[in-house]
Amino acid sequence: MIPLSLYVHLPWCVRKCPYCDFNSHAKPNELPEQAYIQALLQDLEQDAPMAQGRPIQSIFLGGGTPSLFSAKSLEILFRGIQKQVNVAADCEISLEANPGTIERGKFKEYRDIGINRISLGVQSFQTEQLTKLGRIHSSDEAVRAVEEIYCAGFSNFNIDLMHGLPGQGLEKGLADIKQALQLEPPHLSWYQLTIEPNTLFYAKPPQLPEDEVLAEIEAEGEALLAKAGFLHYETSAFAKPNHQCRHNINYWQFGDYLGIGAGAHAKITDTAQQKIFRFYKHKHPKAYLDPDQNFIAEMKSIEQSELAMEFMLNCLRIKDGFTIQQFETRTGLKFDSIKAPLNIAYQKQLLEREGDVIRPTLQGARFLNEILTLF
Repeated sequence: MIPLSLYVHLPWCVRKCPYCDFNSHAKPNELPEQAYIQALLQDLEQDAPMAQGRPIQSIFLGGGTPSLFSAKSLEILFRGIQKQVNVAADCEISLEANPGTIERGKFKEYRDIGINRISLGVQSFQTEQLTKLGRIHSSDEAVRAVEEIYCAGFSNFNIDLMHGLPGQGLEKGLADIKQALQLEPPHLSWYQLTIEPNTLFYAKPPQLPEDEVLAEIEAEGEALLAKAGFLHYETSAFAKPNHQCRHNINYWQFGDYLGIGAGAHAKITDTAQQKIFRFYKHKHPKAYLDPDQNFIAEMKSIEQSELAMEFMLNCLRIKDGFTIQQFETRTGLKFDSIKAPLNIAYQKQLLEREGDVIRPTLQGARFLNEILTLF
């Protein structure tokens, strides 16, 4: 059976960051927690048959800023989820949190209701950069939030960091990593700031570092993390042994996932029809909460001609690559169907094969788009 995860989207933030292109909205004066939780459970009730009896191996609460929701509301959500689908006993349950929304004791409340992993959106420990990025927290609040995570008893958490920030040089680019390492997180997401359409930064782009500086920051940062014992297991993810994010690995391995909430999407393999479907929920909270609307805004199947590229788009982000069996099981295609593009990638030294495992080379990991054009 193809593994199954559940994504829950909580779309509100205190304010919209200028670089953010996610489906997030400035919160109203009064957050409609109860109405939204009930809508999530109705949404899941509609989607539950797609689980096909499979256990949910991971749950990820993303946003937006999920830590705006109280533990009491999320407990109601979790109880409702467990009534509708089979949740694995060792399910990884992650919550995204903003350091600026955490009061003392709040992480312990989240821990008490079953959340066992926190993803903390720090982005930078430098006051100047936090201001430019529109973040609502300070460097001190980020450090205190990590202390609260430890005090609450979490042994599994992630710190989100960006590099390639406005006006950033090598020294300041590495300073954030060094500060994060002092806090001893078991997982780091470290990714380059990119300017996306439909953001404030796209309308008024800041001055970003030159490519040579970006490459230097990336190379030196990866070396620092490796020296600290972190495994670079995905393009922008680094973890201590046994602390890889199971939820994201399921995405990258082309696993299945249900998605509930405003703007959430799902990928489901229908074995009876031998097709893979994607489902998209209404994006705006107002439309999502409209009782006269169906939660699903759009549904489409992935064309057979697109399956190989979709699979590679995800799996080649993982440093360990994929197996022949994974390709055939997750796509329904025969391995022979991709031998021609694979051979070209081998010749260009973008991919390598060891037994039944195909993985990107060091060069291939840096030029994934070139590989994807082959499929």
